[in-house]
Amino acid sequence: METRVAILAIVVEEREKAEELNHILHEYGKYVVGRMGIPYEKKGISLISVVVDAPQDVISTISGKIGNIPGITAKAVYSKAGVCNGK
Repeated sequence: METRVAILAIVVEEREKAEELNHILHEYGKYVVGRMGIPYEKKGISLISVVVDAPQDVISTISGKIGNIPGITAKAVYSKAGVCNGK
């Protein structure tokens, strides 16, 4: 199956929604290459980047599910390198 590499940029403005976010990321864990989270206490938010290697429709689904959580924003940024075979 052809896959794409993308970064999900996630902004968490309501910390109490983190459990719901983590549930979605766990559900799609087989596609996650890496994850980095940075709490920005000064603004009361957390910034998370998640690198995924997945079919484009799966990336869109993950981003959409996360973005539908109130208090969380998510956007996907795709690699221009094209599709990757495997996985």
